[in-house]
Amino acid sequence: MKNRASVIGGLAAILFSFFVFVIPFLFIILMSFKDRQQASLRDFSWPNGFHLWDNLVAVVSTRNWMMVTAFVNSTIMTVTSVTLLIVFAAMVGFVLARRNSRWNGPIEFLILAGLMIPPAVVPTIWLLQGLKLFGTLHGMILIQVAYNLPFSIILYRAFIVTIPRELDEAAVIDGARPLDVFFRIILPLLWPVTVTNIVVQSVGIFNDFTNPLYYLPGNQNATVQLTLYNFQSQFNTSYNLLFTNILLITIPPLIVFLFFNRQIVAGMTAGAVKG
Repeated sequence: MKNRASVIGGLAAILFSFFVFVIPFLFIILMSFKDRQQASLRDFSWPNGFHLWDNLVAVVSTRNWMMVTAFVNSTIMTVTSVTLLIVFAAMVGFVLARRNSRWNGPIEFLILAGLMIPPAVVPTIWLLQGLKLFGTLHGMILIQVAYNLPFSIILYRAFIVTIPRELDEAAVIDGARPLDVFFRIILPLLWPVTVTNIVVQSVGIFNDFTNPLYYLPGNQNATVQLTLYNFQSQFNTSYNLLFTNILLITIPPLIVFLFFNRQIVAGMTAGAVKG
């Protein structure tokens, strides 16, 4: 009975995943092959002709090659933000895991609050304007780091707790300074959780829509998600180009997940079980 129930549960999970994830992706691909007239029907009918290449050219060249600029901006924002997140979160997690003081409780409370409390958009805009960072790519990078830092800190802290303190003490006895202990001893051991953090944060930042919409106005600062506005308006929408655009910006995160799926699971499991 247990084996039968587990088989039925597995089949149900597969069917649910197929309907939730696979069918929408197939619909996106199907729509990107259609012309504007047939795509406006928004159904699963087979394309009358294969217009994918024409749609791709139209999407990339629209508004003075805005898609190319958006990919460059999103790549710079993602790579820089994830790099800063790894360094800062690992350092904070190392300090919280190794130093037990009366400040640990309040600090951990603030970190959890950063996960639970939604960001205040208007005060953040005022702050960015006061610092002359509103509407700039480096200002958006700081926003991404600030918003995603709590999750990364919790992830690293749970993993660092599993590393024996004897490694730190042996390095100190050999004459290593605190920064040497962290960068030469601890940080290389964090590779499993670092891979998890890189993939999760990269996909989240690359696919972020609301934060660039609020804090990064202007066509020259467009990110890939904001290019979706190029093909829809109040009275008219080019569904063939819209779904081709969605296909273009979906492929990079999908490739990352396919190649690093095992590393994500391994890093999350190691930090959760051992922590």
